[in-house]
Amino acid sequence: MDKKLNFFSESIINEVGNTPLIKLKKASEITKCNILGKAEFLNPGQSIKDRAALYILKEFEKEKFFDNKVVVEGTGGNTGIGLTIIGSAMGYKTVIVMPNDQSKEKIETLRHLGAEVVLTEKAPYTDKKNYIQLSKQIAKDRKAIWANQFDNLANRKAHIETTSEEIWQQTQGKVDAFICSIGTGGTLAGNFIGLKNKKKGIKIYCADPYGSGMFSYIRKGVSKAAYASITEGIGQSRITKNIEGVDFDGAFKVSDQNALNIIYDLIREEGLYLGPSSGINIGGAIKLAKYMGPNKTIVTVLCDYANRYSNKIFNKDYLASRNLIYPDWL
Repeated sequence: MDKKLNFFSESIINEVGNTPLIKLKKASEITKCNILGKAEFLNPGQSIKDRAALYILKEFEKEKFFDNKVVVEGTGGNTGIGLTIIGSAMGYKTVIVMPNDQSKEKIETLRHLGAEVVLTEKAPYTDKKNYIQLSKQIAKDRKAIWANQFDNLANRKAHIETTSEEIWQQTQGKVDAFICSIGTGGTLAGNFIGLKNKKKGIKIYCADPYGSGMFSYIRKGVSKAAYASITEGIGQSRITKNIEGVDFDGAFKVSDQNALNIIYDLIREEGLYLGPSSGINIGGAIKLAKYMGPNKTIVTVLCDYANRYSNKIFNKDYLASRNLIYPDWL
């Protein structure tokens, strides 16, 4: 009698992480490097933010006891989805505060998952209407947990202990560089710390969209934003606790058009259905590969699926209004 596979997972939280690396064929060919994407869209909440969400909740459980198991967070969406899915499995309810210009797909997903969604107008960080500031106030008023992903070091700890370890093992230590964009900074800073601890000569770079101040901060020490980007959840001008004191090796700017061209090509040529932040990351990886020279192994992050941004990246009227070129098949 054939042996039957007898394996099951005790909880969805056990399925966070251990995502594969996928070789990006076109990016590798044009640079003569091995450019590998960490398939973070395969996490339970379909984004890399599940890792931070899990660690943030676990750290709170280790440190404190809460009668009120409600988590409040200000987010562009993906961390909110991660907190809601993982939180549900751990007995938490979520209140998610978002800028009202974020994709309707993410807003609807959060509501379908059972989160209470609070929308606020786009405002500077110091404004009380800013989504981060408003989430902090709501958490205080409701005596709830404030996840505070931007300044909560459990965020980058998740990537020190999981993402960087996985990359090291999956490449058998032959990784030459890592690059991704900064949202909270947890992913880039966590992999900087984790991978630099294993290999001093490894290069860690930021891929920055327009409208973000990280490029100028890393290169010149001053955060200065210019123009704007259609990407969500990445790019900012504030120096968060997660990146404070981290001396990244450099940064590259990537335009929306470059990112879109990459993700459109990936859909048709490589079967990868990715959002625009993945395009920024891959565009940065290509620039880094050309800078470093051939025969290098460079890892980046494939953050989430394209369907979270359908009303932007597959909307011809929207793209035309932003003077962005889209493919004939759209």
